[in-house]
Amino acid sequence: QVQLVESGGGLVQAGGSLRLSCTASGRTFSRYAMGWFRQAPGKEREFVAAVSWSGGSTGYADSVKGRFTISRDNAKNTSYLQMSSLKPEDTAVYYCAATQRGLNTLVAGYEWWGQGTQVTVSS
Repeated sequence: QVQLVESGGGLVQAGGSLRLSCTASGRTFSRYAMGWFRQAPGKEREFVAAVSWSGGSTGYADSVKGRFTISRDNAKNTSYLQMSSLKPEDTAVYYCAATQRGLNTLVAGYEWWGQGTQVTVSS
């Protein structure tokens, strides 16, 4: 079992930045690929970014490429999502997720999920 806790969400003006953190319980964090997803009101949960277990490979949704950066620190059992040049359309609940299946972009591809953290971008 893996328990994930997100932090770092909040209210920010358009053009601003936020850094989300996802801290995992357990000793095997380095075995899991980590992903970030988001869900806006009335919309389906969508992929944002993912990082492989080693941190050597990453993937991004087209909508956030060049603005968001995913990373991880296996010594701290933590994954990060650095968000810059934020837009109102980035407003959503952001979830981190973990998988043993390797880096992927599918909601169904992740076994463990955090509770989410709200990010609101004002115009």
